[in-house]
Amino acid sequence: MLAKAFYYPNGLNYPFHHHIPIQFLYASQGVVKVTTEAGIWVVPNNRAVWIPSNIFHKIEATGVLAMRNIYFKPNHFSKFPDQCCVVTVTPLLKELIKHATEITPDYVENSPEARVMDVIVDNLKTLDTTPLLLPAPWDNRLLKITNSFAENPSDNRTLASWGKVVGASERTLARLFVKETGMTFRQWRQQAKLIEALSLLAQGMAVKEVAFDVGYESVSAFIYMFRKSLGCTPGQFFNS
Repeated sequence: MLAKAFYYPNGLNYPFHHHIPIQFLYASQGVVKVTTEAGIWVVPNNRAVWIPSNIFHKIEATGVLAMRNIYFKPNHFSKFPDQCCVVTVTPLLKELIKHATEITPDYVENSPEARVMDVIVDNLKTLDTTPLLLPAPWDNRLLKITNSFAENPSDNRTLASWGKVVGASERTLARLFVKETGMTFRQWRQQAKLIEALSLLAQGMAVKEVAFDVGYESVSAFIYMFRKSLGCTPGQFFNS
């Protein structure tokens, strides 16, 4: 088990790669986006993402990034997630991770340093996951829709309208969305808006501005969606 701290003054754009150690990626400053073939995870303040062994992934960040990573051998313990997922980092775990990055890799078993690492492992086993995955389809027609939406998350065109653009019926596209993402088109679009909103909010943008940027006609409608998805308001989410 090894902890490292990294600082990127102008953000980070690290291309697709993989590694044998399991990675627990926590950004104490900045917003991180992790992309795999399964989809996209946005990791705002007070959250972290698990990246399993040998999963190809790309890491991007907005603005200044302070990143603290913990690396584990694949067989370190049995409760590691086998898929990427976002978890909420507790105040205690934040401090433990910060301390762990100051521990040299050559620490010995049964030492004070080793006991700190053991406490971290115990805390990692109890973290709550946060539903922040945006699943990625593979059908070319759906990709045209999702790629366009990534450029303009305020786009509220119906699936019938998109069908005319990509050359497929509304029924076909609806069926493919459920098959390939596990979500209806409406659910996928709402999740995409939520993911984009989290990134903007974490950068300090006002809730009202974010609501309109992602295509909501009112702030109250945006907050309702946010609370329904994550169980709290934007302010509560970023202060938790």
